Amino acid sequence: MFVLAFAESIQLFPDGTIFVHIALILIMIWVLNRTFFKPINKVIESREKNKGGKGGEAAGLHLQAGDKESKYAAELLDARSKGYELVEKEQKKAAASREKKLEKARSEAEEIFETGRTEIEKQAAETHEKIGAEAHKIADKIAASILKA
Repeated sequence: MFVLAFAESIQLFPDGTIFVHIALILIMIWVLNRTFFKPINKVIESREKNKGGKGGEAAGLHLQAGDKESKYAAELLDARSKGYELVEKEQKKAAASREKKLEKARSEAEEIFETGRTEIEKQAAETHEKIGAEAHKIADKIAASILKA
C-alpha cells in the first residue's frame, strides 16, 4: 500500500522540477571535486613525485627499448638485403664463369669434330681413289681374261 501511494505521483513527462534536479547534481559534483577528488589527485601526484618519477623513467626506458628494437630491425633488414645482393652477385659471377667454360668446351668440341670430319673426308677420298684404281685394275684383268678366252 505504501508503494501505491507513491505510484500516483509518478509522472512520465518531466516538469519544472528537472531543473532543480540538474542543479542539485551540479552542486554535488562541485562539492565532491572540492572535498574528495582534488585531495585524492594531490595524494596521487605527490606519490608519483616522491617515488622519483619511476613511472616516467620506465616509460622513457620503454620508448628507448622500442627505438632500439626498430633500429635493430632496420639494420637486420639492411644486412639481409646486402647479403642477398652479395649472393646474387656471386651467383651471376658463377653463371658467367660457367658459360665461359661451356663456350670454350663447345668450341673445342666443335674444333675436334671439324678436324675429325676433315680427316674422315680425306680418308674417304683416298679410299675412293684406291678403290677406283683397284676397280680399273680388276676391270683390266677381267677384260684381258675375256680377250684371252
